[in-house]
Amino acid sequence: MSEPVFTAVAPLADLPRGTVREVGVSGRSILLCHDEDGIHAVENRCSHADMPLACGRIRNGWIMCPTHGARFDLATGEALGPPASMAIATFAVRVVDGMIEIAA
Repeated sequence: MSEPVFTAVAPLADLPRGTVREVGVSGRSILLCHDEDGIHAVENRCSHADMPLACGRIRNGWIMCPTHGARFDLATGEALGPPASMAIATFAVRVVDGMIEIAA
């Protein structure tokens, strides 16, 4: 099994706790979310409505889709209830020398 390839996407200082930031990696729109548990990276698309999550509210380890209110677990991508039933993709995250890196 090969090691994941990480890409630097943003300085940690640019993502204060309680905020989100959209970044692009390998042609994918990925959302960085900094909550009380740390930094998470999820696909920037709701599995229910195929709408961006970038304006969604993060709280208690989840993000809410601003279109229809679907919620997703930031750590696992699991859909936490209707109207979404399918998970969203999540990506490994690490911080190296003050830079947030994603394996995508």
